[in-house]
Amino acid sequence: MTETAEAAVEPVDPDEPQIAYPRTSWDDYEMVPPTTSLSNEKMTMWAFLGSDCLLFGALISTYLLLRNRKPPSGEEPLAAADLFDIPFTSVSSFVLLMSSLTMVLAVSSITRREMERCKLWLLSTAALGAVFIAGQVYEFTSFYREGLGYTVSISSSAFYTLTGFHGVHVSLGVVMLVTLWMLVNRGILGPERAETVEIIGLYWHFVDIVWIVIFAVVYLIP
Repeated sequence: MTETAEAAVEPVDPDEPQIAYPRTSWDDYEMVPPTTSLSNEKMTMWAFLGSDCLLFGALISTYLLLRNRKPPSGEEPLAAADLFDIPFTSVSSFVLLMSSLTMVLAVSSITRREMERCKLWLLSTAALGAVFIAGQVYEFTSFYREGLGYTVSISSSAFYTLTGFHGVHVSLGVVMLVTLWMLVNRGILGPERAETVEIIGLYWHFVDIVWIVIFAVVYLIP
């Protein structure tokens, strides 16, 4: 029995990649178990997005706990919900969600080696993100003029922190998109590095999905 098992084991070739156990006649020589199908860069982005989910979850939970909190004096403070312009914010949200479509088109274009279209869609995505940020700045400015400052109440502080933190994420995304456009325009970033555009696309889609949750929780749920 032992001699038969030893005979089934082929001699080891020193030039061949080794695995943890000797190969036998039952092994598939063409199949090498892969470690992972994701690159290190993409894995890093997924890890970052996972940690960001926890952070946004904490901010949303804090807002839900504090949005109806009254000061010890018993006075009814001015709340952000009293000043919401739902139609305006809905249009702004639609603009941001449309940018996810243009981001998908940008990734698809660079994969098909259509560099001019890729530049067009990257710039369109950045422009839509900039429009959303402009709308948020306008909203914050109008709230401040109505008397709702950051330190007016703990509720206003929670509102500005949550929505402002998301606005910072969108702004960083716009910067990354413009940087990608410049790299593609100069020929530094080509189809062979399409994964770079895909990774930035993951970040952008995450920002859009988070805004859907924020918009529903902050603006739509009374």
